[in-house]
Amino acid sequence: MSNARAIAREAFGHFANKDFPSAIRLYRQAVELDSSLGLAWNGLSMALAQSGDLAAAVEAAERLVEIEPDDPLSHTNLSRLYQQQGRIEDAEKAAAVATQLQMKASR
Repeated sequence: MSNARAIAREAFGHFANKDFPSAIRLYRQAVELDSSLGLAWNGLSMALAQSGDLAAAVEAAERLVEIEPDDPLSHTNLSRLYQQQGRIEDAEKAAAVATQLQMKASR
C-alpha cells in the first residue's frame, strides 16, 4: 500500500469521527503525494463540503472527475455539490453524465 493510500485511510478515520479539519489536512497530504489517487480526492471533496467550503469541495470533485471520468459516482458527487451551490444547470449536466455511465455499465 502506498504512503498516500495509508494517509487517505487515516484521513477517513477522522472524517468518520467528524473531525473534518484533520481529515482535510490528511487528504491534502495524500493528494500531494499521489495526485492521481481518486479516493483521496473524493474524501477531500466530502470533507470540504462537510466543513462548509463548497468552492474547494467542487474543485476537488472536478479533479476527481478528471481522474476517474468513467466513474458514475464521481459525477454524482459533483452534481450534488453543484446543486448545493445553486448551479442547477451544471448539476443537471453532471447527473446526466452519471446516468449515461450507469446505463453503459449495466449493459
